[in-house]
Amino acid sequence: MEAEFYDVKERKKVSAKVLEKVTYGEGKRIRYAFKAKTADGRNLTKFVSKDTWDSSSV
Repeated sequence: MEAEFYDVKERKKVSAKVLEKVTYGEGKRIRYAFKAKTADGRNLTKFVSKDTWDSSSV
């Protein structure tokens, strides 16, 4: 699955393959995110809604 991430170092949006789905937080404050890597190996994180996170096929 491809997604659009914001690359902080390059200061622009890039398209990358989603490697995993992760959650952050506990209790009622859970945040959902996709993780990916750039071509040179830097980590990318994109926070998404629960519906998007549930419907993804990663």
